[in-house]
Amino acid sequence: MRRFVRTIVVLALAVALCFPSRADGKSDSSAAAGVTIQQVQLAAGRLQAWYNSGTGLWNSTGWWNSANALTVLIDEVRTSGDTHYEPVIARTYALNIHSEFLNDYYDDEGWWALAWIDAYDLTGKREYLAAADHIFGDMTGSWDNACGGGLWWSRKRHYKNAIANELFLSVAAHLANRTDDPARRSEYLSWARREWAWFSHSGMIEHDQLISDGLDAQCRDNHQTQWSYNQGVILGGLAELARSGHRRANLHAATRIADAAILKLTDADGILHDACERGCGADGTQFKGIFLRNLALLNQMHPERRYRQFIVRNAVSILAKDQEPDHSFGPVWSGPPGNADASTQSSALDALVAALQVEQERR
Repeated sequence: MRRFVRTIVVLALAVALCFPSRADGKSDSSAAAGVTIQQVQLAAGRLQAWYNSGTGLWNSTGWWNSANALTVLIDEVRTSGDTHYEPVIARTYALNIHSEFLNDYYDDEGWWALAWIDAYDLTGKREYLAAADHIFGDMTGSWDNACGGGLWWSRKRHYKNAIANELFLSVAAHLANRTDDPARRSEYLSWARREWAWFSHSGMIEHDQLISDGLDAQCRDNHQTQWSYNQGVILGGLAELARSGHRRANLHAATRIADAAILKLTDADGILHDACERGCGADGTQFKGIFLRNLALLNQMHPERRYRQFIVRNAVSILAKDQEPDHSFGPVWSGPPGNADASTQSSALDALVAALQVEQERR
């Protein structure tokens, strides 16, 4: 009898080692499969089927989405070693620099600033960092004392929302860590800390630690949808700010938001969802990949097994349930596939690249 019990215990331990449990108690066996470089490369190749070499942008999606498509392509090059996409970076820059990557929306500008910072990190070309700095300078002009501070969403100055301010924080922190001018570094850090001091007390971080869309006309939390990207961008911004000091406080705040999103924006299988995913326009289809990208940035600064498992689990679900035979991906990561465009493809690719990245870091 003892031998029988001992055998059962050994078998149970073996199963536990092969299929580690999630922090929330759900099986993580699917995450063990991982993501391969080849799968990432095939997904990137399909994304480039939408690339318009005449405009330097991605067909089937919008201006700010193209900034995110560029960002994930840069991250794919860095993670998989696919250097033949580097000319795409230069072409997108050359064909669009006439706009200075400015428009009427400060969140759009923030996406392009982060894309060019990412391009600078990959290539070392100073013109990309200069473009990001120029964009940042324009964004600072949106800050005023309405609602006690913060950026407006657009030049019309009718709405202060989460995403524009999260992006401003992230751009400021990223620039601070890349300039070699002490005075500029101090200026960037001052803006980043000022933004976080305002944002963290604005009311947009609700009691459940999820971030709402913005403030109402009375400067109060409007309790609008808690989109996944609003939970994501702040993670990357705080992780970058943590590199410059106040590491513990910034990372503690980021982990609270990340853990709340993982708990409350997922289905029973731990797959990330937004409140509206199909037929909701071209914006929401971008959101989930942004969360995974920024969760991976947080994991670089604050490695957590639960973050790595969450990223890989979602990537595996995309490959298994949301993939068409041509390696395109739709908007719902738990499937079924369909309705793919450059936005859904780049969002899913964000998840695949993040999974590959955290697995490489673990090794």
